[in-house]
This record gives sequence, structure tokens and C-alpha cells, in this order.
Amino acid sequence: MIESFNKKELEEKIDLYINGQLSAEEVDELWSELIQDGYHLDYLKSAANLKAVVERRREERKKSQTKQYWYYAAAAVIALLIGVIGVMNYSADQSPPVQPVPSVELDYYRSGNGTIDTDAQSGIISDAIELANTGRVGEAISLLNSELEKASKPEWVAKLSLNLGSLYYNQAKYDQAIKYYRNVIANKEHVDVLMLEKAYWYVGNAFFHKDKLVEAETNIEKAYELNGAYRRVAKSYLDALAE
Repeated sequence: MIESFNKKELEEKIDLYINGQLSAEEVDELWSELIQDGYHLDYLKSAANLKAVVERRREERKKSQTKQYWYYAAAAVIALLIGVIGVMNYSADQSPPVQPVPSVELDYYRSGNGTIDTDAQSGIISDAIELANTGRVGEAISLLNSELEKASKPEWVAKLSLNLGSLYYNQAKYDQAIKYYRNVIANKEHVDVLMLEKAYWYVGNAFFHKDKLVEAETNIEKAYELNGAYRRVAKSYLDALAE
């Protein structure tokens, strides 16, 4: 059996993969880990999105016709396996050097040690995700909102809010997404670092979609400061936004 990477090793492997520096055997080993790890699938998506956009901007500045083969390979693999990566056409003179994450990977909540919750409450979340994944997003939102109205425990409020925020984010309803992600942040004393980090990361990206770059940078910086799964990609975004 393949031994699991620790968090730092996994992020380093992802960076090497995006840069085309892994062997075929190492790539297979990495994907066997990522298939079980929704948070690092998100990290891979964000890192690949950033690298693709920055590389394309560099090509346009140099007016080079040379194709960047790593970009096409990475985009094809990610589109096939997680269906979330895509680079939008843009003008180099009008757009920032990075773009906000286009969508949130809906996944069953994982705790800080990477395990999936299996209690009855988490069954409600999995039901909502199944509804959303079959196109019944309105029903998914109604289900979670109904539970949120009855919720009293801060941890449960935060889990419901995190998923509601993601559902609205994927509908491009960024004001509503920010509202629910902030519910998670408001209960930060009762949630683990991974959940809090994800809330800050996607609040920042929601503001990014709204072209509110100061608010975007502020929240992405808070995600960076938590020193978790999004630290490296958050730092890359902060560096790019500061240029």
C-alpha cells in the first residue's frame, strides 16, 4: 500500500507535478492521494489556474507563438479528473495577473485529520451535495437553509454555512456566498483550521469576482496566515495582486 504523504510533502508533490517534474510512477502515486483528498484537489486546481494565467500573460507580453505544453497537459488532466479548471480569455492591459477561482469543488466535509464525517448531520450535507450535483441546486439550498434555521451548535452552523456559501459561489451569487462564508468566520472559535481557512479563501475569491481587490487581498491574506492547505497558493495570489 502507498504510504500517505504528509501535508507539506503533498503540496510539494503538487508543485512538482504542475511543473512537469514527476515521473509517470510518481504521478500515479500523487493522484491516488488526491482522489481521497478534496482539500488538496482544491489546492491543485488553484495552483494550476494561477500558473496557467501567469504563463499566458508572459507569452502575450513577449508576443511569442511558442506553445507552453505543460499548460495544455495540466488543463486537460484537471478538466478530465475534476472538471473545474479553465482559463478565461482576457486583455493583458485590463486584467490583473491572476483570476479568482471559477468554482468550488463540492465535497463531503473533512476534518483536520482528513477523515470524512459520517454522523446524521453530515448525511444532510451529503444529501444536499447529491441534489446540487444532479442540477437541483435550489432544493439543495432549501434543505441546508431549513437545517440552518434549526441549528444551535456553532460547529453545525459553520458546516451548513460553508456548504451554502459554496452552492451560492458556484451560482455566481457572490454576495450570498460571502454572507454564508462569514458565518463560518463568525464561529471561528468552534471550527478547525481547515474549515476557517477555506472560508477566508473563498470569501477572498468572491470579492475578487466582484472586483473588490482590497477586500479580496485582505481575506486571502488571512487564509495565508492560518498556514494550512492554502498557504502556498494564497501567497502566490498575494504576490501577484501586489504587482
